[in-house]
Amino acid sequence: MQKRTLGTSGLEVSAIGLGCMGMSYGLGAAGDRKEMIGVIRAAVEHGVTFFDTAEVYGPFINEELLGEALAGIRDQVVIATKFGFDIDADGRQHGLSSRPEHIKQVADASLRRLDTDRIDLFYQHRVDPDVPIEDVAGAVKDLIDAGKVGHFGLSEAGVSTIRRAHAVQPVTAVQSEYSLWWREPEAEIMPTLEELGIGFVPFSPLGKGFLTGTVDRTTPFADNDIRAHIPRFSLEAREANLALVDLLGDIAARKKATRAQIALAWLLAQKPWIVPIPGTRRLERLQENIGAAAIELTTEDLADIGTAAARIEVQGARYPEHLQRLIDR
Repeated sequence: MQKRTLGTSGLEVSAIGLGCMGMSYGLGAAGDRKEMIGVIRAAVEHGVTFFDTAEVYGPFINEELLGEALAGIRDQVVIATKFGFDIDADGRQHGLSSRPEHIKQVADASLRRLDTDRIDLFYQHRVDPDVPIEDVAGAVKDLIDAGKVGHFGLSEAGVSTIRRAHAVQPVTAVQSEYSLWWREPEAEIMPTLEELGIGFVPFSPLGKGFLTGTVDRTTPFADNDIRAHIPRFSLEAREANLALVDLLGDIAARKKATRAQIALAWLLAQKPWIVPIPGTRRLERLQENIGAAAIELTTEDLADIGTAAARIEVQGARYPEHLQRLIDR
């Protein structure tokens, strides 16, 4: 597995990480615990060193899963987790909270669940409009000084927030959705990250499975699958957006690869400080995703993809309205 450094921070990780959310949360019933542990350990054996989780995934159980899976091999990997929600002991969410004292409480709880003495990368999951980002960055700086956290990250943060946070505590990575069917970060976020020397970690790099070609007009989603509530996965939107899947199929056939591999290889080709974190519950999909790191897209390939993708207008919002309101601008 190739390695990449997130910006100028010195934090080196595998070129492709593993997003662990879907193993416990968001895509229907949680996966079988033993099987999920097996997938995580297989990822390490295949060279993956970057694992993404959050307290809210479950809540709590995804961090516990990752901690158990990485027991004994903790020093071989980089663990990223997140704070930013007010979650009671029963797992009920009560909105956002990035109060400094809450951040420090979450860090201690995450350390226990992950069974580790440090969090390598600690993201603010969503920007809290009620807490100045300078206070948030200061709280994480305290955790870094205490040795509990290695690096500071932001998720779904706007340019102004990134700059203000970075002035207090250097930001190592920004996480946001980015793929061939959501390219908004190219306009302002990516130029800012390049200027400041911050790495970029795209989540949902395969469009929550849509870009793999395994989702079509007839695919059903359970009520506890987040895709059942996302406008981009409505029947009408799926029918329109299959044009993008067809495009990836054409390129994949030419490169003797899969659609997923082309979608990930395209991301890797955009900048050397981009590290996508596709999620999966299946070993064969893990191996497929990892294989994308070995695919080289030529300048001609990238131009063809760009030209063809520009002719496709992706339909449907990427979040339902109540979640869209949590995105910082």
